[in-house]
Amino acid sequence: METISCMEALHEDPLGFEDYFPSMVDTLGVERFMEELYNGFCLLMDVSVGLITFESLKRNTTLMGLNELRDDELVCMLAEGDLDGDGALNQMEFCSLMFRLSPGLMMEGSQPGDLRVSS
Repeated sequence: METISCMEALHEDPLGFEDYFPSMVDTLGVERFMEELYNGFCLLMDVSVGLITFESLKRNTTLMGLNELRDDELVCMLAEGDLDGDGALNQMEFCSLMFRLSPGLMMEGSQPGDLRVSS
């Protein structure tokens, strides 16, 4: 039996996810795009702790109509982004994960914060 990582499983894309990040950056600009990422984080986070937890992710994906995501998939998503090992995502971890999951975006350039859209 072949074992795949959580990241590989996320890229299998059973929901038909389309990467809109590049067009969002083109339309909104980098600053507004980063504000929208922050808004996404706020939508998913548990306001009592300021983190995206398993419970807050499960609750909010249900509200967004993504009921078909299994608990193990949600745990996998958290694990892929959880850089400090606390079992939850802070804002930096969330943004980092979103960039890693977007094949259309890449970070490059000599200055931190330079955002280039690959074509």
